[in-house]
Formats: sequence, structure tokens, C-alpha cells
Amino acid sequence: MIAPVKTYFESLSVSEVSPERQAVLQPLADYIKAKLDTQSSVNLTFICTHNSRRSHLGQVWAQVAAAYFDLKNVHCFSGGTEATACNPRTVAAFRRAGLVVNQTTDGDNPVYEIHFDENLPSVVAFSKVYDQAPNPSRGFAAIMTCGHAEANCPFIPGAERRLPIMYIDPKVSDETPEESATYDARCRQIATEMKWVMGRVNA
Repeated sequence: MIAPVKTYFESLSVSEVSPERQAVLQPLADYIKAKLDTQSSVNLTFICTHNSRRSHLGQVWAQVAAAYFDLKNVHCFSGGTEATACNPRTVAAFRRAGLVVNQTTDGDNPVYEIHFDENLPSVVAFSKVYDQAPNPSRGFAAIMTCGHAEANCPFIPGAERRLPIMYIDPKVSDETPEESATYDARCRQIATEMKWVMGRVNA
């Protein structure tokens, strides 16, 4: 793992995860552990409305956490109920956390490669609908990160589990003096909770 990401990740304290949040997160840890115990691949698709903020944060930090705990065959994806773009504020928060982010295409919905480990593939990030390639079409857990997507997609075709793990949208602070701090806080919260999840799987 590249040094800035490892430093950031090791600074996260799972003791900050409240008992209430642990109860929300435990079903995800149980799902991952059950799949790995049967030598099955684990496919996790993080879903929010626009696939621009929370779902990308979940995808990237779950992948980083799986790598940190050396959990093999854990593959993380993200999608929305509609496609927009990975928000530049999300990209900036990743960079402040030590991730190396390279933009590889231009246009309204650019593609980013998010690098966290010298020996592992980068996470490819762009906005897409949850059932759009390269996301899996079956045999995955749908992790619903926002209330709007949870309410408006009562059925996710191909998902074998549906797990609501909600986060407050950092866009509440867009165009305010608190913008960067809010994105950094949400980034840190999601990273910490994914560290807690993968640590439980590895316990």
C-alpha cells in the first residue's frame, strides 16, 4: 500500500464506530465472511442516486480496507439510479486522504483511476447506473448508501443481498466555507466504517 494511504488508513480509529453503527454494519461483515468461508468471490456494489459522492467513497474505501486486511477475492463497485459524474469534490477528498487520482478522460463524466497500492489494480471511477458494466449483474450485495436510492429502488435485479448503510450527503455543504471539511469528514467516516467491517471479517 502506498505510504500516504497507509498512514491515513492506520490513523482511523474503529473505536469511533458507535454501537448503533456497528449494528448497521455487522450484516455486511457477516455477508463478506460467509462468502469467503466458502471460497466464493465477494462482489459489493455501493449505490446512491447519482453515483457521484457516497457510493464512490464506499467503493474505494471498501477496496482499500479489503487490501489492508489481505482479504482476497473482494471486488468493490459503485453505481447510481442515474448517471451524472464523480463529483470533483469527492475526487479532491480522495487526494487529501493520500490516494493518487489520475483523470484519464475528459467530458461531462470523466473516468478516474484511483491508486492505493503498488501491487494492486487502481479503482476505476466514473458515474454509471448500478447495472451498467463493469458492475456485476448478479451475485452481488447492493449496499444502499442514501435514502433516496433506498426508497426509489425497492428491487435491485441480480442482488443476492440488499444492505442499507446510509450516510449524510456531503453536498449539503457545497459552495459553503465548510465544503472541504464536510467532504473530508464523510470520507473519513466511510473509511473508518469500512475498516471496521473488513477488520471484523478478518477477526
